[in-house]
Amino acid sequence: MSGHHHPEAEMGDRRVLWAVVINTALTVAQIIGGIFAGSLSLIADAMHNFSDAISLAIAFAARRIARRPADEAMTFGYVRAEIVAALINYTTLIIVGLYLAYEAILRFAEPHPVAGWIVVIVAGIALAVDVVTALLTYALSKKSMNVRAAFLHNVADALGSLGVIVAGTLIILYEWYIIDPLVTLLIAGYVLWQAFAEIGASVRLLMLGTPHDLDINALVDALRDVEGVHDLHHVHAWAIDENHNALEAHVVVADESGIDDEVKRQIKALARDRFDIRHTTLEIERPGMPCAEERAQLIGHRIAPSGHSHADGNKKAVT
Repeated sequence: MSGHHHPEAEMGDRRVLWAVVINTALTVAQIIGGIFAGSLSLIADAMHNFSDAISLAIAFAARRIARRPADEAMTFGYVRAEIVAALINYTTLIIVGLYLAYEAILRFAEPHPVAGWIVVIVAGIALAVDVVTALLTYALSKKSMNVRAAFLHNVADALGSLGVIVAGTLIILYEWYIIDPLVTLLIAGYVLWQAFAEIGASVRLLMLGTPHDLDINALVDALRDVEGVHDLHHVHAWAIDENHNALEAHVVVADESGIDDEVKRQIKALARDRFDIRHTTLEIERPGMPCAEERAQLIGHRIAPSGHSHADGNKKAVT
């Protein structure tokens, strides 16, 4: 579906690659500074920044893979590589957040002296790099769940750097060493909040969930109102990727010759124009004619169950 290499995509790749390079360099500088300063929050910020570099590298690779054309192994193409990358990045964000919280709690029990000036200087440099990275990836994050996951890594890290600067300043002025693990805990909390808030969308897409902006019951009602449609069942709507939705359904039409093609045309036009569904697959049936799944069940269950749900209640749209 997307095997073409456009200049805009290549420019986006270059932006992400530059973001990887500068974040990797920053990570090394932060770790060195954190060790010399004895600052857990600076090392924590470095770890999070390293996760930024990794997430950006994953985002870069996924963007390249996603543009590969469809083949025999992947007939829809490789567009979901970006969704898989987003899920990986959100998962690593959760792991990083939990680890930072664990380290902060340990440091509360045993505070360590911290060299405030080193913390402030290194964190200031980190904040500047975070801002540059955000500028490189902001526009791309609006269009791609994959890049958005990496961008959120970066935003969380920028806020973390800001928090580290505040902690270092308070240590210089008041020797409040307890502020170092406190800031670390706040960074961890924000990281976890962002990750849990965003990870659901990638899981939903990979689980073939109904697109979040699609009212499935409204879709079914609209399709049943199409002239010539007698009934509708086995309706399945899902997102192929962030920009392409798909629909399949069994459509029962009146027993009239020549009506099938017209019903298909109307349903596809309705799905496209009103619900933004561009990929529609329809199976036409006649009243009283059992569908393929029902015919299979009539043959002594020799064919494996299809897994279609016939539940009532709020599941009525997919039966």
